[in-house]
Amino acid sequence: MSLDYENDGALHEKIIEDVLAAYPDKFAKRRRKHLSVATPAGAEETAPAEETLLTECDVKSNIKSIPGVMTIRGCAYAGSKGVVWGPVKDMVHISHGPVGCGQYSWSQRRNYYIGTTGIDTFVTMQFTSDFQEKDIVFGGDKKLDKVISEIESLFPLNHGVTIQSECPIGLIGDDIEAVARKKKKEIGKTVVPVRCEGFRGVSQSLGHHIANDAIRDWVFEKQDGEIAFEGTPYDVNVIGDYNIGGDAWASRILLEEMGLRIVGNWSGDATLAEIERAPKAKLNLIHCYRSMNYICRYMEEKYAIPWTEYNFFGPSQIAASLRKIAKHFGPEIEEKAEAVIAKYQPLVDAVIAKYGPRLKGKSVMLYVGGLRPRHVITAYEDLGMEIAGTGYEFAHNDDYQRTGHYVKNGTLIYDDVTGYELEKFIEKIRPDLVGSGIKEKYPVQKMGIPFRQMHSWDYSGPYHGYDGFAIFARDMDLAINNPVWGLFDAPWKAKPAPAFLDAAE
Repeated sequence: MSLDYENDGALHEKIIEDVLAAYPDKFAKRRRKHLSVATPAGAEETAPAEETLLTECDVKSNIKSIPGVMTIRGCAYAGSKGVVWGPVKDMVHISHGPVGCGQYSWSQRRNYYIGTTGIDTFVTMQFTSDFQEKDIVFGGDKKLDKVISEIESLFPLNHGVTIQSECPIGLIGDDIEAVARKKKKEIGKTVVPVRCEGFRGVSQSLGHHIANDAIRDWVFEKQDGEIAFEGTPYDVNVIGDYNIGGDAWASRILLEEMGLRIVGNWSGDATLAEIERAPKAKLNLIHCYRSMNYICRYMEEKYAIPWTEYNFFGPSQIAASLRKIAKHFGPEIEEKAEAVIAKYQPLVDAVIAKYGPRLKGKSVMLYVGGLRPRHVITAYEDLGMEIAGTGYEFAHNDDYQRTGHYVKNGTLIYDDVTGYELEKFIEKIRPDLVGSGIKEKYPVQKMGIPFRQMHSWDYSGPYHGYDGFAIFARDMDLAINNPVWGLFDAPWKAKPAPAFLDAAE
């Protein structure tokens, strides 16, 4: 279902100019390249209907944030430890450096997993080498060696260790690779050094890339002998699904119902073994393109495994993705995919019948990372809602090209938006709902606007799959139609206070 609507592009252009007017000329010129309005795309006569480009989203991206600006981005360490490696449940992930980075990133992503914490799974535990001043002066290699030995003694059922480097490691030049090689021989397990110091790159995006390269160099390229594995023609890897609130489990249900076998789901609820056997699959299904396309491209080049993106947000995209995936496997799987779609159609109809009338015509502004600024758009539109603006924290140019397949003409587009810009855009557009992160949640709610946390689903979820769509619809309805919004006025609508107090009679 694709709603037929357009946004007021002229109004959005004026809003951009009004916001930039507050900046010095030089800074305004720089920021102007990151702010735009979606314009109609040229017709692609040869493109399939599902790949038709609706608009052009022409903004500059993946550029270093301006010092002093309240950017909402993270660092390379966050991209590696917090996104790619952290959810791998049977490995211990050491935050190598001072305690703060590990402490503040501790278990905040809601990566669900199955296992016994502290015995065979370690996702929600915090391991740090706790650098002190003497470690900065004399180096931390010996301390890292000791930490890995202690982990092996205290948690013998771990299947490996990753070393997630924090900023000081790169600055003082510690040789974590040498430590990793030494400890691998001693303990006989995989030890992965990751050069994800926070100062590298312009955002967490480089951390994703570095983590992908570490999988290539320290897992795939260092396997001892052939992995014992009995394959089938229907083996797939699900890559870039981090099981936020159980998303990967909801996706797995649909893929298995259509006859596929998931041999690896990483890194949400993943084991090291699932990563090691990934080259045995027949197809890689990539959910978060931004964070995991690098390893998918490598597997395509090295092992001739094709890859395809999929989107399990909302019934329209679920059906399209199931059909696209099924085409890789032939008529038998295509028939089963159609049966899965038909099975859940009554649920979809019931959800839309219940929530559609309450949400139809409501406007939404999004500002998230990864793939969500585009992937969730159709889920909102399936409920009759309209997207007024969307943007990414750390996107690259190809992300905005992909966004053109989703957004309508006139949609406000913003890249690495500053806190000031986002606040002013919301204030002037006054959407019915904002979907962004925890840092934006409370200022937006204080503006009198409903908000949903679209990084970790505001402690709800899953949002993937048909069951997830029902939860998604419920949550959006709870946010927008909560009676609390009628119980107070926004500050700019408040009546002026009297100049003096009236005397009591």
